[in-house]
Amino acid sequence: MNAKKISLKDIASKAGVSTALVSYVLNGKEKESRVGHEIAKKIKEIARELNYQPNHLAKSLRSGKTHTIGLVIADISNPFFANIARVVEDEAKKSGYTVIIGSSDEKAEKAWDLLNVLINRQVDGFIIVSSEHSESHIHYLKERNIPFVLLDRHFPDLQTDFVATNNYKASYDAGVHLINGGYERIGIIAYRSDMYHMQERVRGYQQALKDHKFVFKNNWLKEVRFENIEQEVKTAIDEMTSTEDKVDAIIFATYGLAINGLKYINELKLRVPDDLAIVSFGQAEVFDLYYCPITYLKQPLELLGKTSVEFLLAKLKNPDEGMKQILMEAKLIARDSSMAKTSSPVT
Repeated sequence: MNAKKISLKDIASKAGVSTALVSYVLNGKEKESRVGHEIAKKIKEIARELNYQPNHLAKSLRSGKTHTIGLVIADISNPFFANIARVVEDEAKKSGYTVIIGSSDEKAEKAWDLLNVLINRQVDGFIIVSSEHSESHIHYLKERNIPFVLLDRHFPDLQTDFVATNNYKASYDAGVHLINGGYERIGIIAYRSDMYHMQERVRGYQQALKDHKFVFKNNWLKEVRFENIEQEVKTAIDEMTSTEDKVDAIIFATYGLAINGLKYINELKLRVPDDLAIVSFGQAEVFDLYYCPITYLKQPLELLGKTSVEFLLAKLKNPDEGMKQILMEAKLIARDSSMAKTSSPVT
């Protein structure tokens, strides 16, 4: 026999208050309805005691809102995105929203399928880590007036809300850090991509060399495909370390590139930082476990996630909310992998 479903009326009866008062409290509106703290506390305790489960379907039908957010991330296997998903989920929960998460695996087609599934699920809005060639998705959402915020990656030619890292400055700082440590032949391994954030990482690195009067060599920049990352990173490192102008330091433009690169550097028995200094984007525990702790660019992961939720909820509350765009600064965490050479640093 099914147990009786607890209603607002049951809670009101036990608390000795009106059903309307219970509704205000359980919908988080006690402050604006001027419900006393003790009464609100009592109602919540009774609701927990009776194991009250709100009828989200009925609530959605009344309000036209599902209190769900679609989060589309680029690669769930990347600790950066996995951690940012958790931040978004926790932050949304504070405001009574559930987050449905999907990973596009850096494929525009899969991102498009996810968007359509989530739109059919009637999510109230989206937080999106865009994949390459997904500009048409953004146009589609804008045309349908579906609220969204771009997270970590944005398209400079499209007017959208976004929360991202200042990738140019982060990569510039990585280059300057290595130059000041006495490294003279600094390379970078990035993805072959039209995505703005990746282009900015390459541009920042190149500008650091230029500003310090270093002559950039084409062999110092290697761009690999995400689909064939393991083999192409190996080829890139082989080419960067086998010529006369071989590099003495490498910046990895993502965590995934760094992990594949470090594996191969070990196979080659190259010593870090004696043979090759390393700086990488992204933070992960594995950087601590490597025999030589890796210098990394720490992106403000928690702030990125929280701000994206804040921006989206503001749009959901007020569709006429003005566009918000913010770039946050990454911090270079210097470790043993980029230890300064004994010679005087370049200034």
